Amino acid sequence: MSDYIIRATAAQGQVRAFAATTRDTVEFARNAHNTSPVATAALGRLLTGSAMMGAMMKGETDLLTIKIEGDGPIGGLTVTANAKGDVKGYAFHPEVMLPPNEKGKLDVGGALGIGVLTVIRDIGMKEPYVGQTILVSGEIAEDLTYYFTASEQTPSSVALGVLMNRENTVRQAGGFILQIMPGATEEVIAGLEQKLAQITSITSLLDEGKTPEEILEYILGDYDMEILDQMPVRFHCNCSQEKIAKALISVGRQELQQMIEEGETIEVNCHFCNHHYPVTIEELQHLLVQAR
Repeated sequence: MSDYIIRATAAQGQVRAFAATTRDTVEFARNAHNTSPVATAALGRLLTGSAMMGAMMKGETDLLTIKIEGDGPIGGLTVTANAKGDVKGYAFHPEVMLPPNEKGKLDVGGALGIGVLTVIRDIGMKEPYVGQTILVSGEIAEDLTYYFTASEQTPSSVALGVLMNRENTVRQAGGFILQIMPGATEEVIAGLEQKLAQITSITSLLDEGKTPEEILEYILGDYDMEILDQMPVRFHCNCSQEKIAKALISVGRQELQQMIEEGETIEVNCHFCNHHYPVTIEELQHLLVQAR
């Protein structure tokens, strides 16, 4: 199993934790969308965070969507994930190039700028749960940490990272989410804060060859950590020619008739995976018959 998430608990249930390695998933996204290095880092971080947040859901059909919209040059990001480790997403402007930030790192915060983070959980209720917070840094991990505390009242620590090779392919990607459960003791909280302060970056741990299990063991090893389960992660889009056809039917007869009169095969692109679907004049005529 290349990319995967582990779910764990520690300190007799006072802490729950998730950790993931997502290099192949993020590289798939980079290749599909031809993202610049800073866009790869931004999208890769959100894909990783969303995959772990998706793993928090329980239902087979539950769906998580995270949108980030900012005034920076990348415009924003949209990612969806389910409870089975499937994740997909895109950057509004994947071609954005920026110089490194003051720390010499990819300037994800500068790419996103000032804006908002929206989390939509569709868990089969009449209306989906929607939570929204401001971007506190645009670096995504800090923004999700703030979201958990402000919107879900769950003190958390989120670490996300993407490390690029010189040829701009993905070298490492992954992250972890630690959450303090109600009733946690001050001793446990203080001990975790001290341990987290010793971590320089998640990508440095991954680049040392540490697995998600070893990363959580490093952080939670003094608190009787128990790994509960493991699931694969992959970039997976459920778009299809059939779904494209349904979408075209939904635009209505007038729009379809106009496309037919233009006399050329049209091409419909999926935002999430950038797959191209050609639709011929004959196929459009067939869809026109079905449209109202």
